[in-house]
Amino acid sequence: MRATGTFDVKSFIPTEVTPEPAITTGLPVGLAKLEKQYEGEITGRSATLFTSAFDQGSGVGTYVAMESFEGALNGRAGAFNFVHSAATDGTDRTDVFFSIVAGSGTGELAGITGTGDLTIDADGTHRIRFDYELP
Repeated sequence: MRATGTFDVKSFIPTEVTPEPAITTGLPVGLAKLEKQYEGEITGRSATLFTSAFDQGSGVGTYVAMESFEGALNGRAGAFNFVHSAATDGTDRTDVFFSIVAGSGTGELAGITGTGDLTIDADGTHRIRFDYELP
């Protein structure tokens, strides 16, 4: 099955975390907490832990995000976790990974598995897609 939608980032809160031991690399590492709101065949909200190694000036970096989603896919309600990551050289999005966390589904989404993708249109519209299966 497939569900598509759009989302808005309702909050993006950088969070101070200092890794131990402190190691200096060529890109600064950061952590943020996000809240997202979804519309379309995907409705609901998510809480996200977002980690990145990114250079604002050049646009080069990589992120890894773990999201806890609560809402509905194609009208089936519940909650689940999903993880996604990607890299950029400043112009292209590469090394894309997206996976629904096995065993994390609840309610009508219990047993959900699958993949998906996130994209951002030229006008700034954020899009999400889940390609999923339910028992």
